[in-house]
Amino acid sequence: MEQENRIAREIVDSAYKVHVQTGPGLLESVYESILTYELRARGCQVDVQVPISIDYEGLNIRDAFRADLIVDGKVIVELKSVEQVQPVHKKQLLTYLKLSNSRLGLLINFGAPMLKHGLTRIINSAGTP
Repeated sequence: MEQENRIAREIVDSAYKVHVQTGPGLLESVYESILTYELRARGCQVDVQVPISIDYEGLNIRDAFRADLIVDGKVIVELKSVEQVQPVHKKQLLTYLKLSNSRLGLLINFGAPMLKHGLTRIINSAGTP
């Protein structure tokens, strides 16, 4: 989990910089582009809109979900630009973590007046070490 924590610190630092410079109120897609740019400038590998599949009784649905960002192949980032994060947003990220067998996810709400109030860390204890 040490590697995931290091990556998470880079993501949070980058998100903070983006939020300070842009403020709340932009579209989620704009924050996605800017955060991707910022993370790549810091040397992170960032995959955008990554398909996550689900298997159900032998049926594979290849594009069941899309993770906004996966950073360095380890941390899933779900972005929002809403007034308030809802419980369903946290469940959504936990589902992505379980389906991808990942351990750490960050839910970042750029709509929060202060970014520290818009950060949620989700851990999938069943994820691959």
